[in-house]
Amino acid sequence: MTHTLTIIIPVFNEEKNLERVEKELKSYLEHCKIPTTVLFVNDGSRDSSLQIIKKICAEDPGFQYLNFDKNYGLSTAIKAGFDYAESSLIGYIDSDLQTSPKDFDLLLEYIGEYDLVTGVRSNRKDSLVKNMSSRIANIIRRSFTQDGMDDTGCPLKIIKTDYAKRIPMFQGLHRFLPAMILLQNGKIKQVPIQHFPRIAGNGKFGVWNRLLGPMADCIAYVWMKKKYINYKVLKSE
Repeated sequence: MTHTLTIIIPVFNEEKNLERVEKELKSYLEHCKIPTTVLFVNDGSRDSSLQIIKKICAEDPGFQYLNFDKNYGLSTAIKAGFDYAESSLIGYIDSDLQTSPKDFDLLLEYIGEYDLVTGVRSNRKDSLVKNMSSRIANIIRRSFTQDGMDDTGCPLKIIKTDYAKRIPMFQGLHRFLPAMILLQNGKIKQVPIQHFPRIAGNGKFGVWNRLLGPMADCIAYVWMKKKYINYKVLKSE
């Protein structure tokens, strides 16, 4: 079966969430209007995440997985998903399920006209410190990228695959996906979505890597923007 959408789910030590991930993604696959598959990317988990993922994939052909030899980080997990996807669209959602797979439908409404559609977490259910650090980080990124996005860190996105595969991913650039689409002269849009509190497992990013990381990443982005190669072929014989 040829799939139109591949949903990437990076996983690092999320054993307590994966049963719920399976349940909610199965429900979404049953009602999704386009042929969709789920691709877990196990990023060197040290708990029982891999064993649970293998069980899920063995029981349901709608689920597949990649398994890293060690922990590489979120940007690498997303990049691997981009590399292995064969569908025309790629979705991305975190395994903590603080966003809902059902909201992919909200993004799909616009993906025909746009090349990346990202969620904006309305009424966020995170702590005050986390919300404030994310808000400051977004302001910093927006000042450098001028992408107009209010919530680049939102872990719910849909991207046209030919654009995703051309993104030169580096560590930290998962926060810059909208800006990287703009570098390709693509069109981007943000759509309000639901947000939920994390009910199991532990967050992987703290205050310092939300604030200090973006500064270094912004410098890398500015360099890349100056050096980025973009062209259109008018004729080929």
